[in-house]
Amino acid sequence: MIEIIIMIAAGALIGWFTNTVAIKMLFRPLKPWRIPFTQIEFQGLIPRRRAEITSSISKTVEEQLVSVKYMAGRLVEGENKAELVRIIRVKILSVIEDKIPSIIPKGITQALLARLKMVLTEEIENFIDNSLVEMIEQTVEKIDISSMVEEQINSLELQEVERLILDIAGRELKYIELLGGILGGVIGLVQGLIIRFL
Repeated sequence: MIEIIIMIAAGALIGWFTNTVAIKMLFRPLKPWRIPFTQIEFQGLIPRRRAEITSSISKTVEEQLVSVKYMAGRLVEGENKAELVRIIRVKILSVIEDKIPSIIPKGITQALLARLKMVLTEEIENFIDNSLVEMIEQTVEKIDISSMVEEQINSLELQEVERLILDIAGRELKYIELLGGILGGVIGLVQGLIIRFL
């Protein structure tokens, strides 16, 4: 019975230890480390493949998460559209009112501005629906979102990237370590039973 307990404990320890080392090796060593007198070189997976990972993340953000059509559509729909129409209309009416000579009676000016307000609202809405979305899309398409994201990720120090990932996935990584211990213990139990009963 003692042998089985020892094998369970040894299996659990080995399983936990190997998973812990594997997780650490995602990040460490940060810089390539060579075994003396050999050509064998070690470096953490993320530091070694940083360029590929960064490029993949930036392309995913650009292609999947940041849709130009979606952004443009959200900008000019519902409350956003109504507010945009209002802002443009107020600016135009303000300029027109300033340009109307003061000798024109106030009643005529107010009637003219009221009529212009209705016309402007309709014309601005037509402009937004028919031209603005396309203009925004064309403008945003000139912005290289992928390069911007890639530049921001590359500007982070590797220790900062490691800290961010551990902050986000720390609990899950601890579960992986624990699972390694549990699986190692189960394997130790099976081996102990086989040795004991064979």
